Amino acid sequence: MKMVVVLDTNVMLVCHSPQSSLHPLFLMLKSGNISLCLSNEILLEYEEVFTKKKMAFFIADKYIKFILELPSLIYVRPYYSWNLIVQDPDDNKFVDCAVAGNADYIITEDKHFDELKHIDFPNVSYISSGEFLNRFNK
Repeated sequence: MKMVVVLDTNVMLVCHSPQSSLHPLFLMLKSGNISLCLSNEILLEYEEVFTKKKMAFFIADKYIKFILELPSLIYVRPYYSWNLIVQDPDDNKFVDCAVAGNADYIITEDKHFDELKHIDFPNVSYISSGEFLNRFNK
């Protein structure tokens, strides 16, 4: 069974670059070695951030299409908002997606996810991108 992950925007933004230390994560997604769990809300944030921070609109659009065509994409529609992250409520979209898609991990560099350490239910695991690559990259 493939590992299912949710990628925080800060990770998705940099992993596509061949110069990034996170590029192996992108290659794992591209090859289908891991499954990306995605919701509409996350997709919209990806598109907004890609367009604002990193890419021209047409490049951002191509990257979004690439994501939607990933071989192991799991597209979910969360019907419940858990509101587990109080410090940055905008991060809850990743938690809700992870719960709805039964993801193994949220991969993030955002310290707001540390709040999840103190929550018993639902159990949502998160991991830094570097730690994920150290543990699971073959």
